[in-house]
Amino acid sequence: MCQSAVKPNGTTDPQNEFGNVLENYKRIIYNVENAKAKYRSADDDVSIMAVTKTVAPEKINFAISQGITLLGENRVQEYLSKKDQYDKTAQVHMIGRLQTNKVKYIINEVAMIQSVDSIKLAKEINRLAVKNDRVMDVLLEINIGDEASKSGVAAEGLDELIYEAAQLENVRIKGLMAIPPVGCGEDMFDKMHSIFLRVKEMAVPGVSMETLSMGMSGDYELAIKHGSNLVRIGTALFGARNYLEG
Repeated sequence: MCQSAVKPNGTTDPQNEFGNVLENYKRIIYNVENAKAKYRSADDDVSIMAVTKTVAPEKINFAISQGITLLGENRVQEYLSKKDQYDKTAQVHMIGRLQTNKVKYIINEVAMIQSVDSIKLAKEINRLAVKNDRVMDVLLEINIGDEASKSGVAAEGLDELIYEAAQLENVRIKGLMAIPPVGCGEDMFDKMHSIFLRVKEMAVPGVSMETLSMGMSGDYELAIKHGSNLVRIGTALFGARNYLEG
């Protein structure tokens, strides 16, 4: 992945950084269109979300100026520290693990919460949505690989969560989200797509399976092959970032 050029004084060159982002974005668009041509209908829409974890606002705004319309935020605290600097023409989704006590900080700030994995969280989102006179779009997150380190409802518990969350008047379930295990085979992506299609066929009142959010920098083409229509890309767009997962 392209790295930022470093000036003699040790600082990065913004022009080079932005150039890298532009070239990366062009490559991602090409790969997305190529994957659609190989595996999907030409008129299928696949949205590219820029994952902004640890990325400076000016670099994010440059990506927006080039056509990015969706931003994915992992951490509430980081988002709150940067949001006022963002170009407001892009929608912001919360995609990271969300604690119930943090919902109040983003209820009026984001267009969607993609990481709903419990009825407790869904009820808190609904409570605060009612209080703030709004309806919140959400995706239900599935821990498709049953990984202890990841959030998400177990596939076996999804139906119960759907039926309970569908009763909440100020929460709208718009689809599903998943993070397949790194290096997993296609069967995991296929399993997730099958779950998505099954839920769509259930036709639960108040539930619309419009979005399957699946695929990141290392596997987004495979995700598109298996039905994803929203890919979440950070490193492949902004370059490698140095941070500790937490």
